[in-house]
Amino acid sequence: MNATAILETKFAPACRATEEVLATQTIQIQQIPLLDSMFSTVPNAVLILNNERQIIYANSAFRQMLGISDLQQILGMRPGEAINCINANETKGGCGTTEACSQCGAALAILKAQKGMADVQECRILTNSQDESMTALDLRVWATPNQFGDETYTVFSLADISDEKRRRVLERIFFHDIINTAGAIQGLVDMYIATDDPEELRDSGINTMLAQASTQLVDEIQAQSQLMAAESGELTVKPTVFETGRLLNQLVDLYHNHLVAEGRLIQLAADSHDISLSSDRALLGRVLGNMIKNALEASSPGETVTVGCEQYYDYVRFWVHNPKVMPKHVQLQVFQRSFSTKGDGRGLGTYSMKLLTENYLQGRISFESKPEKGTTFMATYPLQWREIAVPDAPSDSK
Repeated sequence: MNATAILETKFAPACRATEEVLATQTIQIQQIPLLDSMFSTVPNAVLILNNERQIIYANSAFRQMLGISDLQQILGMRPGEAINCINANETKGGCGTTEACSQCGAALAILKAQKGMADVQECRILTNSQDESMTALDLRVWATPNQFGDETYTVFSLADISDEKRRRVLERIFFHDIINTAGAIQGLVDMYIATDDPEELRDSGINTMLAQASTQLVDEIQAQSQLMAAESGELTVKPTVFETGRLLNQLVDLYHNHLVAEGRLIQLAADSHDISLSSDRALLGRVLGNMIKNALEASSPGETVTVGCEQYYDYVRFWVHNPKVMPKHVQLQVFQRSFSTKGDGRGLGTYSMKLLTENYLQGRISFESKPEKGTTFMATYPLQWREIAVPDAPSDSK
């Protein structure tokens, strides 16, 4: 028997080669002349995978990426299992067998190569490190079918494109969003300079519009500064004791006047609790603000976004609800760093929510999206801040 028993899968086949077959394949690959010398000279990580998508060879770049020296430590694993993808242990079938794997560029490229066609994809992966902190990987992957002896294998290569992705995002933010906001401020100032009747302009509400635009500009810059600090490990957490009711009321008032709220309603849930919480108020406000902003952007004019919180045993659970349902492919990728429904070069809002919550605020974030209920994002935090070491900076490769 060449493969293990068939396991349930929601995407790619789950069965694996037996230990005997795996050992034979590994020996066969190792006997290829100059294989290791050739692949060790390339800067990208390179794997050779069998028909069950299991690793039977990894070059030095991939081993360095994982911080290991011995191939035996990952022999027989699938790529997502080796890099500790958050979905790899979700099912008994492992990497490639979850519903989320249907949106994974690595899985798609490998399956296409197994059909005889070379493929290249971009791949977004969230991983869990040993201290359970979250790391985001943005990769470009290549999968190519190759015949070695009597067997067809997949040569799988991956390159870190995180810096490229960050640059695109920053260009999008600073050369689009922030310039648009700054342009609005400049337009309002020009109106002040050109008018013969400043009092009439003030009566029309220009001061309020100018204040709102200025606040939005500063907020966008601060959001990017915090995210960059969080990813580099330079973000400082400053826990204090505060009341959740006052925080939520301030956020509702703030986003009621935000540009994304135009034509939409935002309200505090009638059954929302006012709870004394020990956490970093500014960072938590950033997370909840992103939840509210995303909900408003997802809603149509006339629809209502509802915000609230409740005590759940020794935790506080915040929620933000909007009546729209997210498409399934969006649900499967919603927390990935570079994924966005708003176009290329976006996709930091939900990622930053998860990064700040789970790496810095000792919490967990999740969502539910169903046609009959709409979409609700939930963030849960301990009532009392626990004095533990903040995890090391997330890295793009380990």
